[in-house]
Amino acid sequence: MINQINFLFVSLFGIGKIKKIPGSFASLATTLFLFFIFHIVNVSPNIILIFIIIIFFISLYSVNIFIKNLDNKDPKEIVIDEFIGQSIPICLYEIAHKGAKETNEVLIFYFIMFILFRIFDITKPYPVSYYDRNFKNSFGVIMDDVVAGLYVVAVLVLYMVFTT
Repeated sequence: MINQINFLFVSLFGIGKIKKIPGSFASLATTLFLFFIFHIVNVSPNIILIFIIIIFFISLYSVNIFIKNLDNKDPKEIVIDEFIGQSIPICLYEIAHKGAKETNEVLIFYFIMFILFRIFDITKPYPVSYYDRNFKNSFGVIMDDVVAGLYVVAVLVLYMVFTT
Protein backbone atom coordinates (compact mmCIF):
# COMPACT_ATOMS: atom_id res chain seq x y z
CA MET A 1 0.00 0.00 0.00
CA ILE A 2 2.79 2.46 0.92
CA ASN A 3 4.66 1.57 -2.29
CA GLN A 4 1.53 2.25 -4.35
CA ILE A 5 1.05 5.65 -2.72
CA ASN A 6 4.71 6.44 -3.27
CA PHE A 7 4.42 5.40 -6.93
CA LEU A 8 1.36 7.62 -7.40
CA PHE A 9 3.30 10.51 -5.87
CA VAL A 10 6.54 10.17 -7.88
CA SER A 11 4.66 9.40 -11.11
CA LEU A 12 2.26 12.32 -10.61
CA PHE A 13 -0.78 10.06 -10.29
CA GLY A 14 0.36 7.76 -13.09
CA ILE A 15 1.36 10.34 -15.71
CA GLY A 16 4.85 8.82 -15.59
CA LYS A 17 3.43 5.57 -17.01
CA ILE A 18 2.53 7.27 -20.32
CA LYS A 19 4.63 5.49 -22.96
CA LYS A 20 5.88 8.52 -24.91
CA ILE A 21 7.20 11.79 -23.47
CA PRO A 22 5.84 11.41 -19.92
CA GLY A 23 7.94 14.38 -18.76
CA SER A 24 6.28 16.67 -21.29
CA PHE A 25 2.83 15.42 -20.29
CA ALA A 26 3.69 16.01 -16.62
CA SER A 27 4.89 19.55 -17.40
CA LEU A 28 1.73 20.25 -19.41
CA ALA A 29 -0.49 18.86 -16.65
CA THR A 30 1.39 21.03 -14.13
CA THR A 31 0.94 24.13 -16.27
CA LEU A 32 -2.79 23.51 -16.68
CA PHE A 33 -3.21 22.66 -13.00
CA LEU A 34 -1.45 25.83 -11.88
CA PHE A 35 -3.46 27.99 -14.29
CA PHE A 36 -6.60 26.51 -12.75
CA ILE A 37 -5.33 27.03 -9.19
CA PHE A 38 -4.21 30.61 -9.77
CA HIS A 39 -6.84 31.93 -12.18
CA ILE A 40 -9.99 29.91 -11.50
CA VAL A 41 -9.71 29.05 -7.80
CA ASN A 42 -7.63 32.19 -7.03
CA VAL A 43 -5.21 30.61 -4.55
CA SER A 44 -2.31 32.84 -3.47
CA PRO A 45 0.95 32.02 -5.27
CA ASN A 46 2.76 32.36 -1.93
CA ILE A 47 0.75 29.45 -0.54
CA ILE A 48 1.46 27.35 -3.63
CA LEU A 49 5.18 28.18 -3.43
CA ILE A 50 5.27 26.91 0.16
CA PHE A 51 3.39 23.80 -1.00
CA ILE A 52 5.98 23.23 -3.77
CA ILE A 53 8.86 23.59 -1.31
CA ILE A 54 7.22 20.95 0.89
CA ILE A 55 6.77 18.69 -2.16
CA PHE A 56 10.46 19.20 -2.98
CA PHE A 57 11.53 17.81 0.40
CA ILE A 58 9.01 14.96 0.34
CA SER A 59 10.23 14.13 -3.18
CA LEU A 60 13.83 13.76 -2.04
CA TYR A 61 12.69 10.95 0.24
CA SER A 62 10.04 9.42 -2.07
CA VAL A 63 12.23 9.28 -5.17
CA ASN A 64 15.04 7.77 -3.12
CA ILE A 65 12.71 4.98 -1.98
CA PHE A 66 11.42 4.43 -5.54
CA ILE A 67 14.90 4.13 -7.14
CA LYS A 68 16.52 2.25 -4.24
CA ASN A 69 16.61 -1.15 -5.97
CA LEU A 70 16.68 0.05 -9.58
CA ASP A 71 19.71 0.09 -11.88
CA ASN A 72 18.37 3.18 -13.68
CA LYS A 73 18.45 5.93 -11.07
CA ASP A 74 16.36 8.32 -13.20
CA PRO A 75 13.54 6.23 -14.70
CA LYS A 76 11.01 7.96 -16.94
CA GLU A 77 8.18 7.02 -14.56
CA ILE A 78 9.42 9.63 -12.11
CA VAL A 79 7.84 12.93 -13.15
CA ILE A 80 7.35 14.67 -9.81
CA ASP A 81 10.59 16.48 -10.66
CA GLU A 82 8.90 17.97 -13.75
CA PHE A 83 6.07 19.15 -11.53
CA ILE A 84 8.54 20.91 -9.24
CA GLY A 85 10.68 22.36 -12.03
CA GLN A 86 7.73 23.59 -14.08
CA SER A 87 6.08 25.08 -11.00
CA ILE A 88 9.03 27.30 -10.11
CA PRO A 89 8.79 29.79 -13.00
CA ILE A 90 4.99 29.80 -12.95
CA CYS A 91 4.81 30.53 -9.21
CA LEU A 92 7.47 33.22 -9.41
CA TYR A 93 5.69 34.78 -12.41
CA GLU A 94 2.45 34.88 -10.42
CA ILE A 95 4.19 36.36 -7.36
CA ALA A 96 5.89 39.02 -9.50
CA HIS A 97 2.66 39.90 -11.35
CA LYS A 98 0.12 40.18 -8.57
CA GLY A 99 -3.19 41.76 -9.35
CA ALA A 100 -5.42 41.62 -12.38
CA LYS A 101 -3.81 40.35 -15.56
CA GLU A 102 -5.20 39.86 -19.02
CA THR A 103 -5.98 36.18 -19.59
CA ASN A 104 -4.33 36.30 -23.03
CA GLU A 105 -1.09 37.62 -21.52
CA VAL A 106 -1.12 34.94 -18.83
CA LEU A 107 -1.73 32.17 -21.37
CA ILE A 108 1.11 33.43 -23.56
CA PHE A 109 3.54 33.53 -20.63
CA TYR A 110 2.42 30.09 -19.40
CA PHE A 111 2.98 28.68 -22.89
CA ILE A 112 6.43 30.30 -23.10
CA MET A 113 7.34 28.96 -19.65
CA PHE A 114 6.19 25.48 -20.64
CA ILE A 115 8.23 25.51 -23.88
CA LEU A 116 11.34 26.99 -22.25
CA PHE A 117 11.22 24.52 -19.39
CA ARG A 118 10.95 21.58 -21.78
CA ILE A 119 13.87 22.92 -23.85
CA PHE A 120 16.11 23.34 -20.79
CA ASP A 121 15.02 20.01 -19.30
CA ILE A 122 15.68 18.10 -22.53
CA THR A 123 18.88 19.84 -23.70
CA LYS A 124 20.32 20.07 -20.17
CA PRO A 125 22.67 23.07 -20.45
CA TYR A 126 25.22 23.41 -17.66
CA PRO A 127 24.59 23.19 -14.66
CA VAL A 128 21.42 21.18 -15.40
CA SER A 129 23.64 18.51 -16.94
CA TYR A 130 25.95 18.61 -13.91
CA TYR A 131 23.19 17.46 -11.55
CA ASP A 132 21.92 14.94 -14.08
CA ARG A 133 25.35 13.33 -14.57
CA ASN A 134 26.95 13.60 -11.15
CA PHE A 135 24.17 12.77 -8.72
CA LYS A 136 22.67 9.33 -9.31
CA ASN A 137 20.15 9.71 -6.53
CA SER A 138 16.96 11.58 -5.73
CA PHE A 139 18.87 14.86 -5.37
CA GLY A 140 20.15 14.61 -8.96
CA VAL A 141 16.77 13.54 -10.31
CA ILE A 142 15.07 16.59 -8.80
CA MET A 143 17.78 19.26 -8.96
CA ASP A 144 18.29 19.12 -12.72
CA ASP A 145 14.63 20.11 -13.10
CA VAL A 146 14.89 22.78 -10.41
CA VAL A 147 17.82 24.34 -12.26
CA ALA A 148 15.94 24.07 -15.59
CA GLY A 149 13.07 25.94 -13.92
CA LEU A 150 15.47 28.60 -12.66
CA TYR A 151 16.83 28.99 -16.20
CA VAL A 152 13.28 29.79 -17.33
CA VAL A 153 13.05 32.42 -14.57
CA ALA A 154 16.36 33.94 -15.69
CA VAL A 155 15.22 34.14 -19.33
CA LEU A 156 11.93 35.79 -18.35
CA VAL A 157 13.66 38.28 -16.04
CA LEU A 158 16.07 39.22 -18.84
CA TYR A 159 13.15 39.58 -21.24
CA MET A 160 11.29 41.84 -18.84
CA VAL A 161 14.38 43.95 -18.12
CA PHE A 162 15.11 44.54 -21.80
CA THR A 163 11.50 45.14 -22.88
CA THR A 164 10.38 47.56 -20.17
